[in-house]
Amino acid sequence: MKKFLKFKILILLILPTIIFGQELNKNKYGLYVIDNAKIYQELAAKDSNNMLVDLQKFIPSIKLDIRYSTKNNFLGEPVYNSARAFIRLPAAVALKKIQNELNLIGLGLKIFDAYRPYAATVKFYDKVKDTIYVASAYTGSRHNRGCAVDLTLISLKTRKPLNMPTGFDSFLEKAHSDYLNLPANEIKNRDLLIGVMAKYGFINLDSEWWHYDFKDWKKFDLMDLSFDQLDKMNSEANQK
Repeated sequence: MKKFLKFKILILLILPTIIFGQELNKNKYGLYVIDNAKIYQELAAKDSNNMLVDLQKFIPSIKLDIRYSTKNNFLGEPVYNSARAFIRLPAAVALKKIQNELNLIGLGLKIFDAYRPYAATVKFYDKVKDTIYVASAYTGSRHNRGCAVDLTLISLKTRKPLNMPTGFDSFLEKAHSDYLNLPANEIKNRDLLIGVMAKYGFINLDSEWWHYDFKDWKKFDLMDLSFDQLDKMNSEANQK
């Protein structure tokens, strides 16, 4: 029995370094990050839940405001080369249900960010060095796993966002989800968003009212594939 357990532990230690015959090495921060398109394709083929879905195609009614493709973000410069939002398939399915429920009361979702390549997280960390508001390069972000989304509520009638405590990516204390010294309508809108997201498996990050992690984020790998790579692979998969 002891020999079996030792063998099992050895296999578990080896597995992260080799996936489907492809070698995966730790980066300089000590993390295994998938930056190989072939490994991603094989993982997605084995389990469709691993797919990073294009949210605008999956939920055509959803509104995008991808701040990191513009200068309108805390860095003051574009980080992405296109305004895109990808997320793992089960999280996308949950967001579609949320969008449908909100539509019944005249509301919808606006997405600020979803899947974020690991290289972008490293860039944020190098600039800020503050792990309260920015993920550490030594841990990676749940955005890098395709299981986090930054968003807000909009009115379907006006297409404008509802009043919230702060704008996106605010480092102010009132961006915290338990901050109460606010107008009643801002608290109401924030709590509505938190409640509907929780109903479908998204957990709010206490320090950022706009940030939500999908409940199963631990099941997914850190990724460093570009939006262009994902587009190409998704296009190829659709042609098969």
